[in-house]
Amino acid sequence: MIRYLLTRLVLLAVGLLLASALIFTVLRVLPGDVAQLIAGTQGSAAQVAAIREQLGLDRPLPEQYLSWIGGVLTGDLGSSLLTGAPVADQLWQKAQVTVPLGILSMLVALLIAVPFGVLSAVRRGRADGTALSVASQALAAVPVVWAGMMLAVLFAVVLGWLPAQGFPRSGWRTPDLALRSLILPALTIGIVEGAMLMRFVRSATLQAIGQDFVRTGAAKGLTRTQSLIRHGLPSVGLSIVTVLGLQVAGIVVGAVVIEQVFNLPGIGRMLATDVGARDLMMVQGELLVLTGLVLLIGFVVDLVHHAIDPRQREAA
Repeated sequence: MIRYLLTRLVLLAVGLLLASALIFTVLRVLPGDVAQLIAGTQGSAAQVAAIREQLGLDRPLPEQYLSWIGGVLTGDLGSSLLTGAPVADQLWQKAQVTVPLGILSMLVALLIAVPFGVLSAVRRGRADGTALSVASQALAAVPVVWAGMMLAVLFAVVLGWLPAQGFPRSGWRTPDLALRSLILPALTIGIVEGAMLMRFVRSATLQAIGQDFVRTGAAKGLTRTQSLIRHGLPSVGLSIVTVLGLQVAGIVVGAVVIEQVFNLPGIGRMLATDVGARDLMMVQGELLVLTGLVLLIGFVVDLVHHAIDPRQREAA
């Protein structure tokens, strides 16, 4: 187990390093000049050159990258080129919206996918099982933006139960208001991602139903459902853990989009603003944190899978 953990840690570190190099390179080849943006349309060439020198943008790219990544290793993500605010502080404030939104979305997705996915497999060939299967395919194809607008119209405009936009200025100091503002965004992401996950749960459950240990349990006097719950669901759980880890990237992308729809002050909305402003240091930090979050969750999924799957432990 220790060897496996160390190997995964090395792979995680290498993945983050490669991601940081890719993020840095891509941002530098995009059109636009932040120094020209700061100087304004009336800025002279000398003023632009002075700003570039002040911000360190005139240094060779390898030197800029090494300076940035060296700061990242010490916890310093740099400062905004436009406002001078520390990137890490800004990310911490915005993460208090984005991280809870992602967790709530994942919970909603699981609450939809697991029971309905198992039910649609158990009731395969019957009207309710077929209806659940068709519904999951339809919901999985719904664009997250359209789903968000429809939910906002229904629950905020028509019924008036939940706020349509915004996040309380007091933040989590007023947890009831903060939670209410995240319910609709979390439902939007969770329903779409849950519908996609439900299809995998159904497939894994159908596969488990056909296994020998489920049939053996039924032969010993258990009903098919009892045998499936007692002996089949552990193998279904392995599939759920694996697919859920792969869907984390979809949840992160959904959060970036939904924060625009519901006007939430999270990392996604900040990223869109900073890309438009060409604030390279802010965008670098935001993309690195989002990428690191996806890689970290994949790392945790690998460890969980290794811990609960005896076949992997034997292979290791």
